[in-house]
Amino acid sequence: MPTLNWAILGTGNIATAFAQGLLTSHTGRLAAVASRSRESADKFGTQFNIATDHCHASYESLLTDPTVEAVYISTPHPLHAEWAIRCADAKKHILCEKPLALNHAQAMAIIEAARASGVFLMEAFMYRCHPQTGRILQLLREGAIGQIRLIHASFSFRSAFNPTHRLSSNDRAGGSILDVGCYPVSFSRLIAGAASNKPFLNPIFDPPGAGVTGHARLHPETGVDEYAVATLRFPNDVLANISCGISLAEENAGTIYGTEGRLLIPTPWTPARNGGDSKILLYCHDSENPEEITTHTDQQIYGIEADTVAAAISAGQHEPTPPAMTWDDTLGNMRTLDLWRQSVGLTYTQEKWGSNSPKPLQRSLASSRFKPIPRATIPGLDKPVSRLVLGIDNLTFPPHVAAMCDDFLSHGGNAFDTAYIYRNGEAERALGSWVQSRNVRDQVVILDKGAHTPECTPESLTLQHRISLDRLQTDYIDLYMLHRDNPAVPVGEFCDALNQHVKAGTMKSIGASNWTLQRVEEFNQYAAAHHLRGFSALSNQFSLARMINPPWPGCLSANDPQSIAYLTRTQLPLFPWSSQSRGFFTADPNDLNIDPEIPRCWHSQDNLERRRRAADLATRKNVHPIHIALTYVLHQPFPTFPLIGPRQLSELHSSLQALTIALTTEDLRWLDLSS
Repeated sequence: MPTLNWAILGTGNIATAFAQGLLTSHTGRLAAVASRSRESADKFGTQFNIATDHCHASYESLLTDPTVEAVYISTPHPLHAEWAIRCADAKKHILCEKPLALNHAQAMAIIEAARASGVFLMEAFMYRCHPQTGRILQLLREGAIGQIRLIHASFSFRSAFNPTHRLSSNDRAGGSILDVGCYPVSFSRLIAGAASNKPFLNPIFDPPGAGVTGHARLHPETGVDEYAVATLRFPNDVLANISCGISLAEENAGTIYGTEGRLLIPTPWTPARNGGDSKILLYCHDSENPEEITTHTDQQIYGIEADTVAAAISAGQHEPTPPAMTWDDTLGNMRTLDLWRQSVGLTYTQEKWGSNSPKPLQRSLASSRFKPIPRATIPGLDKPVSRLVLGIDNLTFPPHVAAMCDDFLSHGGNAFDTAYIYRNGEAERALGSWVQSRNVRDQVVILDKGAHTPECTPESLTLQHRISLDRLQTDYIDLYMLHRDNPAVPVGEFCDALNQHVKAGTMKSIGASNWTLQRVEEFNQYAAAHHLRGFSALSNQFSLARMINPPWPGCLSANDPQSIAYLTRTQLPLFPWSSQSRGFFTADPNDLNIDPEIPRCWHSQDNLERRRRAADLATRKNVHPIHIALTYVLHQPFPTFPLIGPRQLSELHSSLQALTIALTTEDLRWLDLSS
């Protein structure tokens, strides 16, 4: 492999350890260093023989150094996301010290930046690169201890309390869970995955059978955890008990219990740190006399890590090969750490709305892989509306909201959908807080909904609208929709109530969700006869797949010929929900763990044929079926503004890719089984 020119961002203790390890690397050369002070940069450069003109007194300066190919980020945790993204923008490969970011949301942003720039990225869990870890997995897969049942792992040390030190400060994302708890989490997930022959179980959003339960001692002054424990439950019935601490020392070891014995790993985190032998103890059945299994290396552990990075880059990879930390593995680890901190009540100041609101981490549109989202007009609105609308129904954690909304806005998306009932109001509060923190109220279009069954009356509409305005921290809603219909209420009463708010200026435009066309037409006729504002838009379900059964009572689809003809004739804009059929075009129909709602709502012979055709066309266009499904909705003979509900940036970017696909009239007819 060719030599890889490294730079180190930061000059703390871990930077020194990596620089020393790099001296034992077969591929790495330390070419540059950056610090926030000239004195520190020069001192580090002298220690490791770095040329003076490559000792940078600012992080920005390092990124312009043409000799640097890869950057090791060793800054404190809160700086990881910003500088990893800036390294990606500068086309530098990245090895970022653990944890990759403060939370799952920031980790998503880093990974998407690396993906867009085509650079290598790895989270620096050095033990994952050591041959001891590979030997452990080999023993488990060979059945050395039978079926895995239980994992114990700990990483804890004792340090003096200092409220301004990074370990103890909330502002600096201190505490043991993030600093060292990430090790036993990553170890347990690796081992549990090996048991099911799926290397990295990924509990992104609480899948069935997975869970995290934690407890911690939180310091009364700073609120960060001094020591903590957690139980992890994996879908394959493997359990893990893990612990960590910064105020007490434990026996830092890992034990894996199986039906036929156990493995004891005395030094799981720093095996043979400076080279030499590391030992695994295999206890078979109830024997107290273990077999000693030794792995040997002549390299320092950080040197092995550096060579792992170089090998992947040389092979043209953008992420490492397991058991090193892949991108999905990192995301799963960060999500588990989020759940652990959530379980013990630990949130950092920069994860809350307010003066320290989560900072924007999106990359500039100029560096994006995607074209800006196109926009179109809606009657009654003075702002054009993006053709894709981001649903805010499951986004409540401020960093998650910020990551998704910032990125969507950076790509030209300005329309956001929420409702009074979503997450008991937390979704509206989250969107309102983001809008306020970014000062973008004049730029964005808020689609809000109220008067959902059983509170579907004009009186409930007025009460809920006032509450929604308060939650959203705004004086007006751009497009307000009735969330359901109540046929017992004459359309005139709804029309009069909505127009009172239009006249007051708290609604700019109005519409309806899950209304029949007959009631929509009656509403608009009443409005015209009384010189009032009629419906400017409809939000019924519409997709390439036909909805067989509604996911919730009272849901209506616009996929029938009569609705399509009406929308085409009137050009009434449609804001279709479940525009991608809630995973139907990505799910494997033979998967026994498939969401039962998918077959219940979407499985029919016609829909399966539509999915087959979408897959066929996707292959010909070098995209995925889900892209074809969304493009189909965008190419209708009436205005459509599909609501999308991505939970991760990768899913959002998948939707953006659909905007680049062109479909002919014949394509549309063929996909819909009309030809």
